[in-house]
Amino acid sequence: MSLVSTTIPTAMDAAEQARIRTFQAPQQMRAVWQVVSTFGPYLALSVAMYALAKVSVWLTLLLAIPYSGLMIRIFIFQHDCGHNSFFSAPLHNRILGRACSLVTLTPFAWWRRVHARHHVSQNNLDLRGYPADFYTDCLTLAEYEALSPLKRRLYRISHNPALIHLLQPLLVFLVLQRLPFDTPLSFAAERRSVYGLNLALLLIFGPLIYLFGIKTVLLVHLPALTIASIIGIWLFSVQHRFEESQWFSQADWTQTGAALHGSSYLKLPRLLRWFSADIGTHHLHHLRPSIPNYRLHDCHEACRETMAVVTTLTLAEALKTPSFALWDEKRGRMVPFPAE
Repeated sequence: MSLVSTTIPTAMDAAEQARIRTFQAPQQMRAVWQVVSTFGPYLALSVAMYALAKVSVWLTLLLAIPYSGLMIRIFIFQHDCGHNSFFSAPLHNRILGRACSLVTLTPFAWWRRVHARHHVSQNNLDLRGYPADFYTDCLTLAEYEALSPLKRRLYRISHNPALIHLLQPLLVFLVLQRLPFDTPLSFAAERRSVYGLNLALLLIFGPLIYLFGIKTVLLVHLPALTIASIIGIWLFSVQHRFEESQWFSQADWTQTGAALHGSSYLKLPRLLRWFSADIGTHHLHHLRPSIPNYRLHDCHEACRETMAVVTTLTLAEALKTPSFALWDEKRGRMVPFPAE
């Protein structure tokens, strides 16, 4: 049992829960405006980058920066649709979620199920080891020290920040998500979403390669996808694997406790908040996954007293968090790998 988990409040009073629930209802016009104001620039940039590709490689690469930001924002829309929180109607969420998957290269139904498990096992010491949670899972310091020297070395290599935050992300989106790995045969809808997206991507990129050539297609899409995948996975990781993050045994785990003490509030500048669709308000998302992204910040501001217990990370602080790799049960905090 974590020595800290019994001393941390893991529940809220009924009045505060009721106040937070008022932000769960989707707002149709705000949702529609998000779609228009994001997909419009995304399509415009797509056209501009293909037009510029034959004129200037450097201008095309420069546009890859905002293009990648829009891809991240669209991924958060897909994420909300997976929670049925973006629109009121489940059908509308499914339609938009599948449209987003054409940009994010992430199968909608498959990722929805994978992510649902993350929400019920986040920071639970007894529910670790799920492949899709690789970027948020960790060993305890005691478990790491009990490993043989060879296994410790392999674990350090496999969890090296340079590897998992710079080299692996593109592999995840280009290769791993093309396969229904770790998906039982009984999950037919999830497997179909993987194969269906693969077919859709062939139908989109096949003609583009035929019309513009593979070099142009790679120039337009690969740099942006690389940037978006690196930042996206870092965002996912940093909001759970930071020094003050708390882990709980199954007996002590509650959704409220895990949300408020196992997730961070990444306080970003306004422009980065827009591109990340306020996913930095991650503690609230885990507390109430049904709150749409466009209401998370408002809810946080309305519940400041309760949210004060959440660890707030600035961008500068967040950039240091990949070094925290192990959960120290005695100290009740995440720690770096011990010196060897």
